[in-house]
Amino acid sequence: MKPVRNILLLILMAIGEHGWSQAVEGAAGAAGSALFPNIMTMVLVSVAAILFIVAMIYVVRVNQFLYKRVLELEAAKAGVTLPKEAAEAVAAKVQQESFWTRMRKKYWEDPVPIEREAEIMFHHEYDGIRELDNRLPPWWVNLFILTVVWSAIYMFYYHWGGGGPSSTDEYNQEMERAKKEIAIAMAGAANAVDESNVVALKESAALAEGELIFKNLCAACHGQLGEGGVGPNLTDDYWLHGGGIKNVFKVIKYGVPEKGMISWQSQLTPSDMQKVASFILTLHGTNPPNGKDPQGELWKEEPIPQEGSGQTSESTGSIN
Repeated sequence: MKPVRNILLLILMAIGEHGWSQAVEGAAGAAGSALFPNIMTMVLVSVAAILFIVAMIYVVRVNQFLYKRVLELEAAKAGVTLPKEAAEAVAAKVQQESFWTRMRKKYWEDPVPIEREAEIMFHHEYDGIRELDNRLPPWWVNLFILTVVWSAIYMFYYHWGGGGPSSTDEYNQEMERAKKEIAIAMAGAANAVDESNVVALKESAALAEGELIFKNLCAACHGQLGEGGVGPNLTDDYWLHGGGIKNVFKVIKYGVPEKGMISWQSQLTPSDMQKVASFILTLHGTNPPNGKDPQGELWKEEPIPQEGSGQTSESTGSIN
């Protein structure tokens, strides 16, 4: 019995450690009412482990009882009776049992002594088999009562008391977390932009951010309206280093050191450079007052080819 008990204790410790680690990890990432469900998970795992241990012990004890019963029946058929000394030894052992052992037998196992089985035997008989009217095992009844108490606590916390999140609240929390994760993923994708794959943005929010960056960092040289100053006019059809979103992005990223324009890639994220480049393209044709004379080469954007033409669908530019 001791080896079995030791094995069961090891299993209980392993399950308990796993449940505790899961609960701690969940509690570390939770806030507010989300903490209690993780504690409940830990408790449920511990209870499940205890139930497993009890069930295994019960199976072992039942097997021992059945084996003993079979031996007694075989002895009775053979007309063999137990020695009186053996019966007295058993009685003395029962009297020497500790208080906890007696309580366990009464309130957890409550076995009916073999000599009293006739008191709980049904009158019907099938093929020589008689049925005993045993009570439900106390351990089973006690666990059932425990589940009822637990369900009352659960219902009060989640449904009546309002302390725990409802299914709708949990859904909303999951949706909020998903939105944050999507935003993080989108931010990572936005920062993967470079001069080879950048496209012009059309969203008003992105263009507004680009305008703010332009006025804070670029207007000193190109003017508040893109009319030009130290730098060239950004509203006409002429470009010193090529027009279009890819060329403008490239100039912002790497700069033009020989003409005094610095590289902004160490101060702006790829997403920010894409936004300001997209805003600069919206300045084309605005004809602000005091516009600087055109500089560079005339730039014309090639039209986007129609589908099925066999050409690339990306718009390209050419310098005339």
